[in-house]
Amino acid sequence: MPVEVPGGKKSVPRGLWTKCEKCNELIYNKELEKNLRICPKCGYYFRLTAKQRIKLIFDRASFREDYAQLRAGDPLEFVAVQSYKDRIKQDQKKTGLTEAVISGEGKIGKHKVAAAVLDFDFMGGSMASVVGEKVTRIIEKAIKKKIPLVIISSSGGARMQEGVLSLMQMAKTSAALGLLGRERIPFISILTNPTTGGVSASFAMLGDIIIAEPKALIGFAGPRVIEQTIKQKLPEGFQTSEFLLEHGLIDMIVERKDLKNAVIRILGLFSSRSPVHASK
Repeated sequence: MPVEVPGGKKSVPRGLWTKCEKCNELIYNKELEKNLRICPKCGYYFRLTAKQRIKLIFDRASFREDYAQLRAGDPLEFVAVQSYKDRIKQDQKKTGLTEAVISGEGKIGKHKVAAAVLDFDFMGGSMASVVGEKVTRIIEKAIKKKIPLVIISSSGGARMQEGVLSLMQMAKTSAALGLLGRERIPFISILTNPTTGGVSASFAMLGDIIIAEPKALIGFAGPRVIEQTIKQKLPEGFQTSEFLLEHGLIDMIVERKDLKNAVIRILGLFSSRSPVHASK
């Protein structure tokens, strides 16, 4: 619907402009999309959905989703402001996804890969039983087919509505990656804003190569929680991609426009060494 403008001026249709969350400038939506959802005024990175990330990094029409039939249960019959079941239905309707991760297989620069992509818009990209299961299954598929694994993370951590069951997914996914490593099959982990909590404490930081987008928040607990706990002021830029790169916790920072080409180069290096044969 159009937005009425006082003074007899023409109305402005909704959905044409987006306000930057950092510089507060208005951005024409078509310009924002053309710029890969990066603010052209200040360079702020807007979050992408899982589907947008798949479109960005995979060869056109090459991605095929797996395990879409898996659905979350309600093992604790959790109820807070709203029931867990209602929250799941709400986010399924909002995002068009069944869960906070899309897993499947596709091609990146003609390299066949297994992949999982988390979506922050679905309950904060939180780790839950189905999320852990879908990530684990795609790791197992990479092992079976002997193809590289790519995981793109965006998460607020473990899902409290599933309690300890969500925390168990940290061990489950990490153990599966251990098997992947034994087969010497490469794993590229891509960290986006934010990657925190149980995801950062498990599979997100276990990549053979760890890539981050610029200025992404990456860590376990939030900076404010840490400051309140240790009673000290944290260093400038703490838990940003740049801070982690400086301290050796990630391998590289890649701008969104260059991400696909960077992954293609890395996959090319791995394939030239033929990791499967190298293990013999």
